[in-house]
Amino acid sequence: MRVDLIKRLAMGAFIGCFIVMLVMVLGSFSLGPSNVQFSGTEIINAFFGSIVVGWVFSLTGLIYEREDIAFPLQIIFQMGLGMAALFIVAIYLKWMPIELGWGPIITWVVIACIFGAVFWFSFYIYYYLVARNLNNKLNS
Repeated sequence: MRVDLIKRLAMGAFIGCFIVMLVMVLGSFSLGPSNVQFSGTEIINAFFGSIVVGWVFSLTGLIYEREDIAFPLQIIFQMGLGMAALFIVAIYLKWMPIELGWGPIITWVVIACIFGAVFWFSFYIYYYLVARNLNNKLNS
């Protein structure tokens, strides 16, 4: 159990950092790399904030090991807690532009939900294919 927890934390930190760096790079490309500057504080905050959010998403993934909970409820639990952690960190680190009104906030939330859904679905497909391959090996 301890090794599994360490693997989950490491994977959560890695994926969290990957997503935040991907967003920072895409944002830089869309605005023009020469028009964007990140301070050392912003990079450090992005690093630690992404690790915290990655840990929450990763640890809440333990819900999928509970077979007594319906799959849709497992998804709601993981994504609900993960998104709540993301929004708290985003507000605290000023990633979400709450001072600009509802339009940018809604845009930010929609983009975060799209990223979350894409990554969740990617992991779902990956583990589905792993299970299918294992079942095929067992049946042959």
